[in-house]
Amino acid sequence: MTVPGIDWPRLVAWMGEHVPSAGTPVSVSLISGGRSNLTYLVEASEQRVVLRRPPLGHVLPTAHDMRREWRVISALYGTPVPVPPPLAFCADDEVIGAPFYLMGHVDGAAVRDRDELGTPGVEETRKLSERLAEVLAEIHAVDYAAVGLADFGRPEGYLARQLDRWCQQWSRSADREEPVYDRLVARLRDRLPATSASTLVHGDYRLDNTLVRLAPPEIRAVVDWEMSTLGDPLADLGLTLTYWHDHGDEERASIPVAGDVTLAPGFLNAAEFAAHYAKVSGRDLTDLDFYVAFGNFKLAVIVEGIHARFRQGKTVGEGFERIGGAVPVLLARAHRTLDRGTP
Repeated sequence: MTVPGIDWPRLVAWMGEHVPSAGTPVSVSLISGGRSNLTYLVEASEQRVVLRRPPLGHVLPTAHDMRREWRVISALYGTPVPVPPPLAFCADDEVIGAPFYLMGHVDGAAVRDRDELGTPGVEETRKLSERLAEVLAEIHAVDYAAVGLADFGRPEGYLARQLDRWCQQWSRSADREEPVYDRLVARLRDRLPATSASTLVHGDYRLDNTLVRLAPPEIRAVVDWEMSTLGDPLADLGLTLTYWHDHGDEERASIPVAGDVTLAPGFLNAAEFAAHYAKVSGRDLTDLDFYVAFGNFKLAVIVEGIHARFRQGKTVGEGFERIGGAVPVLLARAHRTLDRGTP
């Protein structure tokens, strides 16, 4: 069996030793939709198992840390935050060529586009979008020290370090001039909040990084924790709203990394989602324009990294040929958000 990123005979042997409860592995397939770390479904005789590993090439320093992602899922399992059951972690590159971990398969769908929702009804769709805000608030409410994540990050100075980190990532990935980029970095640095709250943050929270069930509306698991850390919860909210597609926002269609599921009848718009999050979390959203602008900046850097891997032929999956065009759009949207002073 030949699947990019998987050494099947070695994986079968490793699972037999470390996850015997799954039974005999029968097949492995790439789960479509992953644009960074790679996700595979392993069918075994007793259990369906999901495998996560880093991308095949162009891995930036500190990115795609499998142990980090494994640790946060293990810590959150059993808390109000829904995550897949953790099964086993492998740090040995010799097994499949990179560190990886296994988790139990969760019966749910990662939904990006309206047509993937089907026709659950306006009220059900609204409840699902409300639940998306509520789960984000639950992530931010976790007592991270109590679940063993006290050293998972350094909340003090989080935003300044994030700005520096993503600037470094940009310099490693970009091979083209974007005149508005330097001005945006300067504007963000000028607006950095003097103080901020400290919570667990997901780092890339949106509906298609969850697994959902629609009858009844339910978020069954939050996945893709590769950028999680301790930091400012409103940075999570700002990035989530960066992905949002409101009716009438035609430019947003040119950003292919996020689908159009938020256009489904009944789905909260961006302002409603932010208001529901504020209601259930109790957080002050006075500076939300900064966080949304920062989200656009961060997503622009992430997309530039994905574009770089695509140019090198190191990315597995579909839809990458158009992705680079989203970068200047995201940078421009960040500037406009700061210009308006509202998200």
